[in-house]
Amino acid sequence: MEVYSEKQQITAVIDALKAKNLTLGLVPTMGALHEGHLQLVKKALTDNDKVVVSIFVNPTQFDNNEDLDKYPRTLEKDVELLKTVSKNNILVYAPTVDDMYEGKTVSKNFDFDGLEFEMEGRFRNGHFDGVGTIVKRFFEIVKPHRAYFGEKDFQQLAIIKKLVKKHHIPVTIVGCKIHREANGLAMSSRNTRLKPAYKKAAPFIYKTLKTAKQHFGTKSANKVVEWVVKQFANHDLLELEYIIIADTETLKPVKRKSNKKSYRAFIAVYADDIRLIDNIALN
Repeated sequence: MEVYSEKQQITAVIDALKAKNLTLGLVPTMGALHEGHLQLVKKALTDNDKVVVSIFVNPTQFDNNEDLDKYPRTLEKDVELLKTVSKNNILVYAPTVDDMYEGKTVSKNFDFDGLEFEMEGRFRNGHFDGVGTIVKRFFEIVKPHRAYFGEKDFQQLAIIKKLVKKHHIPVTIVGCKIHREANGLAMSSRNTRLKPAYKKAAPFIYKTLKTAKQHFGTKSANKVVEWVVKQFANHDLLELEYIIIADTETLKPVKRKSNKKSYRAFIAVYADDIRLIDNIALN
C-alpha cells in the first residue's frame, strides 16, 4: 500500500487512474482510524474502483491548541488497519501542513447559509471555516467522483453538501450511518483517550438519546430538551455542553413540530476533558 505525503506524488497517480477511466472515492480522515472509518472505506470500495484515504490532522479546525496537540497521530497503525480492508485498491494521502496550506496555515472564510452558526459553530469558533478550507483543498487535489462522510458529524456533512453546491464542485457526497461500539457509544478517535471510568459512563449519552427519541413522539421539543438536561444534571461524571433538537435542513432549533419536516437531536458532552458528540434521527 502506497503512502503519499506530497501533492505532486498523489496528483500524478490520480491522473494515471483517471486516464484509465477508473472511478475514485475519497474518505477524508484525521487518522487514529477505527471501525467506523473502515466502514466508510468499505462503502467507498463498493462504489468505486480505487479509494483515497486522506490522513491529516487539520490545525485550522481546532479552536483549542491543547486539543490539537493531544489529538492521536498513528499513521503506521492506520496504514496496517487499512491493509485489512484492501492492499491494492486504497491509496493513502498523508500530507504535511505545509503541503496542504502551501506555507500559510490560515483558513478561508465561507458562507454556508447560516449552517455554520448552529450547534458546533456556537461553541467552536472558526471550526467550519477550517473544515471547509481543508475539504475543498482535498477535493481540488484528489478530484474524486464520490466522497464519504459519517453522520456522527451530521452538521459537518450538511456543511460539506452546501460547500459542494455553492462552489459547483463535481463530486457526489455520500453520508454514512453512525457506527457504534457494542455498548452504543458512537465510534470516535477521541474514545481511545477516555479514562476507564469515563469509558464506562459514556454509553449513557446514546441511551439518553434513544429515550429522548421515544419522548419526542408525545412531547414538545422543549420538554424533551428539559428532560435530557435533567438526566445529565444528575450524572456524576458526564457534563452536558448542549442538547439541541433541530430541523435537519436548516439545523435551527425546533420551536413547533411539523409533520412535514424531519428532526434530529444533537448533543455534546464532556467526559473529563474529552468532548464527545452524537446525534439521533427523531422522526
